[in-house]
Parts: sequence; structure tokens; C-alpha cells
Amino acid sequence: MAALVLGAAYGAITSLVNDVSSLYGMIGHHVADTPLAWAAQITSRLIGVGWAWAGLAMVAGWLARSGARAALVGALTLFAATAAYYGLDTVLREVPLAQYWPELRLWWIASVVLGPVLGVVGAAIRRPGVAGLLAGLTLPVGAVLGTTLDWLSNSIVTPFVTWPRMIVWVAATVGAGFVITRFLTAKRREQDTAVSSGASPDESMSGYDNASGAAS
Repeated sequence: MAALVLGAAYGAITSLVNDVSSLYGMIGHHVADTPLAWAAQITSRLIGVGWAWAGLAMVAGWLARSGARAALVGALTLFAATAAYYGLDTVLREVPLAQYWPELRLWWIASVVLGPVLGVVGAAIRRPGVAGLLAGLTLPVGAVLGTTLDWLSNSIVTPFVTWPRMIVWVAATVGAGFVITRFLTAKRREQDTAVSSGASPDESMSGYDNASGAAS
């Protein structure tokens, strides 16, 4: 249930933000050239892109914790997000749902295929060791890769294009730094624990030998 609510909320918000950011939107043409429209244009480039939707499924999987449940939740979250996105689009753009059916069907298939994988990856972030490290780096690396490819293929330079890109790069760097720091800290603790555990048997044996010698 929570996955459906999370997905539906994300999809509806994305559709609404896209409408506000557009000069041709039902709401957008009323707020054109205002700070609200500018903020919407930047936000739409942060939440309406592929890596962000993948991140949504990962977050859902992270919240689900277990692998099997995370797989189901990842698919349901994307499924609900897609339905809400196109459902609200039909209202804001005043077009019949049948017009969106080919796209809707395509993204529903993608939700069923990719959602479980992304959900499991999200749940794996909680795992210690290399598995948790790689899972935690998936979203930052994907975000940087996605925005970089967009940058290379898009020659338009405006604040509405540049700012989202910079926000993503900074956030991805901070996120990756946090994940790597967590991994190194956990590894250092494991090493310290191993050293402590390795010293204890020697100390115990030394004490036993001393006690035996005194007794003899």
C-alpha cells in the first residue's frame, strides 16, 4: 500500500511540475516568467528524468529492506507512478487517456521488468561490505552519467539546463562520498575488531601458562 502511495504521489507531482514549467500548460501559462515557473523548470529536470525514476524504485526497495519484498515494492512503485503521471497528464492537457496508451503500456512493461531489479538494489544498500558499496553508488553514478550524456547531446546553455546539472553533480558527489566513507568506516571497524579478537586468545593463553607455572 505504501509503495502505491509513494509511486502515485511521485508520478502526480512530476506531471504537475512539468505542467507548471511549460508555457503551454494548463497552469504554466498563468505563471509564465514568474519565480514559480523558473523553479518548476529546474525541478522538472531533476525529477522527470530516467535516473530519478530509477532512484524512486531504489528508495522504495530500501524502505522495504528485504530482497523479495523490495522486488515487489520496486515494481509496484513504478507502476503506480506511471499510472498517476499519465492519469494527471490527461487532465492537465485535456486529452483522452487512449492517446497515452502506447506510452503507458511501454512504461508499465518497463516497471515490471526493471522495478524488481532496482528495488533489490535499493534494499542491498543496507548490506555491509562491497555489495552495499556498489548498491549505494548505483544512483550517484547513474545520475552523473545521465546528466553528462544529456550535456554532451544538448548544446543549449541556459540556467534552467545548467543549474539542474550542477545540482545533480554536487549531490551525486556528496552521496558517493557518504557511501564510500560509510564503507571505509565499517571496514576499519571490522579490522579493529579482528585485531582485538586475535589478541584475546594470545593473552588468555599467556595467562593460562603463567597460572600453570605458578601452580607447578
